[in-house]
Amino acid sequence: MDHFTLKNGNSMPCIGLGTWQITDRQVVSEVVSSAYDIGYRLIDTAAAYSNEIAISKAIETKGIPRQNLFLSDKVWNTSRGYDAVREACRRSLKKLKTDYLDMYLIHWPASMKLYPDWEQINADTWGGMESLYEEGLVKNIGVCNFKVHHLEALKKTAKIIPFVDQIELHPGMPQTDILDYCMSEGIRVEASSPFGTGSVLSNDVLKIIASSKGVTEAQITLRWIYQKGVVSIPKSSNPERLQSNIDIFDFSLSVDEMKRIDGIPFCGGLGIDPDEVE
Repeated sequence: MDHFTLKNGNSMPCIGLGTWQITDRQVVSEVVSSAYDIGYRLIDTAAAYSNEIAISKAIETKGIPRQNLFLSDKVWNTSRGYDAVREACRRSLKKLKTDYLDMYLIHWPASMKLYPDWEQINADTWGGMESLYEEGLVKNIGVCNFKVHHLEALKKTAKIIPFVDQIELHPGMPQTDILDYCMSEGIRVEASSPFGTGSVLSNDVLKIIASSKGVTEAQITLRWIYQKGVVSIPKSSNPERLQSNIDIFDFSLSVDEMKRIDGIPFCGGLGIDPDEVE
């Protein structure tokens, strides 16, 4: 599978396995096994997903060599701050039965709605992330759901600019401002919920383009994301969909087709504003 290069020279797969809301251990085991056989190497999880132990058991049962995987995890909001994020990382390492993470992300920025000192909270948390990176416990560090002003504030004190910003991005929600900013700063964007809430795939523009190429609407969506230079982490427990989700390298979208998808109005998604989240 193709890879994207991060600002520090490390690479990460351009498509990974999303595991949000997949918590049943048997299902996790089957999904991880099928995904690995198909070719997935990036597995995205989070402390808040409550499936780290299930994923580690699935990896152990399958007998997957650690060096063959790109494990990405996220620290939850209850572990903000320099010391708290370091302790949270060690807990996740223990649950995943590994001595390092390939990617560690801050799940949400401190909300300005709840914290008047949100900038300092984010800065302190990021300082802990930088220390984990410097010690080699994590190979790459980044953030999730950070808007431009969050990233600009972080730059005031950061020694290391985030390598990745994982945000909701899909047709109907192209996040152009954040994407353009991240590209200018050398930050790789990663698309969570690349199909929105699923209703995105019913869009007529996607249906027409998919029909013309003999592929699925999901494949068109993931190819659109890929051609933007964005990583995607689609979630599925269906082996056929897992396969089709990475079969996006034998066709391409024209400039006109990309623009048509860019112009799709909001047609489904979570749409959570990090400045308003409670």
